[in-house]
Amino acid sequence: MGQDRAHMANGAANETGSFIYDEVVRIPAGPQKAAPGLAEDGASLETASIGDVARLAGVAPITVSRALRNPDKVSAEKRSRIQAAVERTGYRVNPFASALRSGRSNVVMAFASNMFSEQFALALHACANVLEEAGYLFLVGQTSYSYDRETAAIRSLQALKPAAVMFTGVIELEQNRETLRNLGIPIMETWAFPRDPIDMLVGFSNTEAGRLAAEALAEGGYKKVGFIGRRGGRGALRLKGFRDGCRDLGLEFVGEFLSDEVVGPSDGRRCLSALLESGASVDAVFCANDLLALGTLMEARRRKRSIPEDFGVIGFGESDIAAEIPPGLTTVGIDSAQLGRIAGEMLLDRLSKGEVAAPIRRLDLLVTHRGSI
Repeated sequence: MGQDRAHMANGAANETGSFIYDEVVRIPAGPQKAAPGLAEDGASLETASIGDVARLAGVAPITVSRALRNPDKVSAEKRSRIQAAVERTGYRVNPFASALRSGRSNVVMAFASNMFSEQFALALHACANVLEEAGYLFLVGQTSYSYDRETAAIRSLQALKPAAVMFTGVIELEQNRETLRNLGIPIMETWAFPRDPIDMLVGFSNTEAGRLAAEALAEGGYKKVGFIGRRGGRGALRLKGFRDGCRDLGLEFVGEFLSDEVVGPSDGRRCLSALLESGASVDAVFCANDLLALGTLMEARRRKRSIPEDFGVIGFGESDIAAEIPPGLTTVGIDSAQLGRIAGEMLLDRLSKGEVAAPIRRLDLLVTHRGSI
């Protein structure tokens, strides 16, 4: 396999010179289900209670609470006894319960669309590094590309009262967008570039990513191309850009296979099989994420397709394994760790200073050429 070649797609401009925004779906508010109740005392989250510390230290529970929150208001002698009791019992302050009592929190919540995604993991890890260094607790949940799970997660924020929230995506349901606005805390959306983010945004154009994939396949000499990806969300945006790019470049768009759920490479195997068995005569495919692309590569090789001579594959995401799996997967992607680091720095600025210099940041897309096209 030859050495990897990469280039930046700077500017992401269309033929008129203006940036290509993602036309993200906005879903009007409708009837809402009740969210499950949440316990507010936090007792079950702690091995030892504040009462245990108070009894061991020989003080009232309110004195323990005061010593932990405002130590200057408690005598040195009592603070010493309380500290000894804390160390003996292993008591830990529950940040959720503290937030419920005080209205303040040091917890930043993040919600990943898919915990299997290497790109999301890299971004969240980088964001956590920034915030945890500043004393914040960074907690991660999963929405699984589900509107119901997303809605339940967002409703839970009203009780949990985090300091800020981050999503590996943008919120499409108007009811959820309004709920987040009403929280009055920093909200960070990522992984797309709509015209109307809720609050802050670090993203890129998924529509442009699709166009770049079409350009790469055209440069590789392929003529009949197909698409494999998720049915909605960013998958639909990448498909739109890919279709537009194929039209402009004279490529024949032969077919597509859309999936409601993507968990791992096995979904790529399944999707390519379904696309080929539908009768589509394709000589290359654009897979909307690297999990699908890796499975597509493996299935193409199982079917004795010669890569890249008579079948090409390009993915999106730039996972580590893309360079390792023969003959190497060509990708369109971003620096996910950079995205997470920038998001963390912007959140920290808002939390510590009350403002951020630029609430919207756009990242350049990177095309890395390997042996799959």
